[in-house]
Amino acid sequence: MVYTSIDNKNIKNIKKLNIKKYRDQESLFLVEGEHLVLEAYKCGLLKTLITREGSKFKIDVETMYVSDNVLKFLSELETPTVIGVCEKIKEKEIGNKILILDDIQDPGNLGTIIRSAVAFNIDSIILSPNTVDLYNSKVVRASQGMLFNVNILKTNLNDFVLKLKNNNYKIYATYVNGGKSLKDIEKTEKFAIIMGNEGAGVKEELLNLADHYLYIEMNQLCESLNVGVATSIILYEMNK
Repeated sequence: MVYTSIDNKNIKNIKKLNIKKYRDQESLFLVEGEHLVLEAYKCGLLKTLITREGSKFKIDVETMYVSDNVLKFLSELETPTVIGVCEKIKEKEIGNKILILDDIQDPGNLGTIIRSAVAFNIDSIILSPNTVDLYNSKVVRASQGMLFNVNILKTNLNDFVLKLKNNNYKIYATYVNGGKSLKDIEKTEKFAIIMGNEGAGVKEELLNLADHYLYIEMNQLCESLNVGVATSIILYEMNK
């Protein structure tokens, strides 16, 4: 069977997954492109493959064949190829190397941070309730599929950081007005790094829970770095 109408009920239900409300209701999300579909498949999260009839891209999973107009209707890309309907990622126990994100708003930033977190061996990423949705299509694309390769959960940060402190994690928070240079940080087995919102930085109540403040030495002509860039630099240094 080939789906040729955008008015088909099944097609409309898939289209709704571009909206957070429906992703949350169904515990499903979409990925686009062969690379991301394969990453989801490797992790056992790919539920349905959506592709054109006659496509050479085949995976051993339920497949929906659609016409060009239906594929374009479902896609958020200018030149769609394949789309995957995926189950949301199950949360796991946290590890010893934790990255905490306090209200990151830009999906490109979150995707970049996830990619860097995997590159530099972060065990778990903790998102504040007001952080951009993990399954936003721009986040998924910017992560290049790395969201499938790291434990990510969303929770109240104050309570979570207090639990970490009670379990002997060292808590670091970025603070532009002072703190330790990255080169002066003593490495520890169990740590958490708090990165703040693009405009407001880390909230004061979280700063008050930190054991140390971090800052990145840079040319004084540059007041600050993009949070994705800053996070990547910090994680690289902590991974040395």
